Amino acid sequence: MKTPKRIAPLVEDGLVDEVVRQLMSGKEATIFVVRCGEEIRCAKVYKEASQRSFRQAANYQEGRKVKNSRQARAMEKGSRYGRKMQEEVWQNAEVDALYRLAAAGVRVPQPYICFEGVLLMELVTNDAGEVAPRLADVDFTEAEAVAMHQTLLREVVLMLCAGVIHGDLSEYNILVDGQGPVIIDLPQAVDAAGNNNAAAMLERDVANLSNFFGQFAPALLDTHYGKEIWLHYEAGSLTPEVVLTGHVELDQTPADVEGVLREVEDVRLEEEARRRRLSEAESAHEGWG
Repeated sequence: MKTPKRIAPLVEDGLVDEVVRQLMSGKEATIFVVRCGEEIRCAKVYKEASQRSFRQAANYQEGRKVKNSRQARAMEKGSRYGRKMQEEVWQNAEVDALYRLAAAGVRVPQPYICFEGVLLMELVTNDAGEVAPRLADVDFTEAEAVAMHQTLLREVVLMLCAGVIHGDLSEYNILVDGQGPVIIDLPQAVDAAGNNNAAAMLERDVANLSNFFGQFAPALLDTHYGKEIWLHYEAGSLTPEVVLTGHVELDQTPADVEGVLREVEDVRLEEEARRRRLSEAESAHEGWG
C-alpha cells in the first residue's frame, strides 16, 4: 500500500521497509502493519489533538512532568509551542509506560522507537502468527472467564505496584495471544501517586473487567476488586502476591458535600491568585525589557 505521510520519515531513515496494511483506526491513533527487515511490527500513528475523540484528556495529564519550567508555562498558556509540548508529553507517556511496565513484569508490547508522532512497536500475534484477537472477540466458559479475570487482576496489581494506572482499560484494549492477555493503548496512563483521579480511574478499569467477564461468570458482577486493590495500595500492603477477595466493607458515612464545595472554592481562589501573580510577574518582566 502507499506509505502514509507520517510514516514516510521512518522509511527514509531505514527504520521501516514497507507498510503492509492498515490494521485499525481508533479514537487516538491509526495502526499499520509494517515490515522492518525480516520482522513484522506495527506502527501506531497518533492523531492530532484536534482529531482525537479521547475525552477529558486533562484529567489524565495531571501529574505528568515536563522537561523545564518554560515548557510547563507554555502548556499552561496553550500557546502553539505549548500545544506541541502537550502532544509530545501525551505520546511519550505511552513509551515511558511500556518500558516501565515491561520492567515490572506486565505483559505489554515491546516498544522500539517513537518519532514525530509514530510509535514503532511489537505486533502481538497468536500461535498461528496472525494478529492476536482483542479480549472482546474471545468467548469463555465460566471457569475460563474466572481464570482470565484473575490473571488480569494480577496485571492491574503489577501495574499499580509500578505506580501506573491504565486509565482506559477494557476488553477493547487487551489482546490475547498464546500465553495470555497483553495490555495495549497506554498514552492516557496515569501516575498513581501524582493524579487526584487515580483511585476513580483504577476502580473504573477494574469494574470494566468485572462487567465484561460477568457475562460469562455472573458472580463477578457483585465484586469490588478495584476498591480493595486501592485500599491495599493506600495502606502500603499491595504486592503482586496479595490475596484478593473482591469484597470490602463499604463506607456508609454520608458525604460532606458542603465541605467538599468549600475545598473546591478554596482551590479555585488559590488558582486565580497564582495565575494573577504569574501574569503580573510576566508583565513586569516585559516592562524591564
